[in-house]
Amino acid sequence: MSTLATATGQVSHTDDGAALAFTVDGRPIATYTYRPTDDQYESPRPFFHPLTTLGGDEVTISRPWDHVWHKGLSWALPNVGKDNFWGGATYTRATEYANLDNNGAMTHQDFGAIEESAGGITATESLAWSAQDGAPVIAEDRRFRIEVLADSGAATEGAATGTGAYAILFETTMRNTSGATITFGSPTTEGRNNAGYGGLFWRGPRSFTGGEFRNAEGTGADEFMGTRTPWIAFTGKHDDSCRESTIAFVEDPANPGAPNQWFARSSMFACLGSAPFFSAEVPLADGGSLTYRYAVVIADGGVDADRAEALAGAAQAALAGWA
Repeated sequence: MSTLATATGQVSHTDDGAALAFTVDGRPIATYTYRPTDDQYESPRPFFHPLTTLGGDEVTISRPWDHVWHKGLSWALPNVGKDNFWGGATYTRATEYANLDNNGAMTHQDFGAIEESAGGITATESLAWSAQDGAPVIAEDRRFRIEVLADSGAATEGAATGTGAYAILFETTMRNTSGATITFGSPTTEGRNNAGYGGLFWRGPRSFTGGEFRNAEGTGADEFMGTRTPWIAFTGKHDDSCRESTIAFVEDPANPGAPNQWFARSSMFACLGSAPFFSAEVPLADGGSLTYRYAVVIADGGVDADRAEALAGAAQAALAGWA
């Protein structure tokens, strides 16, 4: 079985007034744009892009021509009552996919703190979600942490110099400020089969199309859509270098409904996301709140069963220890 080595790497950041840029030992790994300039149709919201492995391989795409509202890695929800915080057309039973002039925005208010500690950086952020007409919908308290993980498996996976893995720990608390009960759902809860997207969502590079999913039970492709497991990983291959990289999502077991379903697609294009409202609506009373927590691992190289399990365990431990 794989064992984990001691994590190394100093995480640092800069802030240009619109985005936070993160490095490990001076190497760029992540940019978090918190003041996007996107069109209203794309449901403007903060997002991570580019995300790069410690070895320098980029593992996100933003504004792909087929779905311009896909933004690297972001918290995005398509069916929040009558509002769309995902982008693009909205799917409802009455209209199927239609442009309903209901694309909302998640607007950055401030960073309460950005704190460096051993092995990582934690940012605390407040956001206001508003409908397209400006009406308040959600007040969100968000935290995320970028932390280097212990990982001994990357050196044998053909990755570049600076091999290893890091995690983005993500926590959101959404409080209903709309004045009425809001129901969170998805196109599937509105009647479209296997389209339960909405949550913390990652879109991979074009070259990752046809890559492999893995969980504790085995490997596969599109049959992983809608599955419920504590963690799920995806490995894709890069053009030019032909190296592999792996993205893994780990859910906090304290999340409402955990283990929730995953939105997982390998064919057409590579994407993976948490989907807590995949097949069942979740109501939130006015003034009430919902909290969800995840870890997203970005690793050089591919994974066998042991390395995948070890990385997921390290990410879960980091999430559990993140006060």
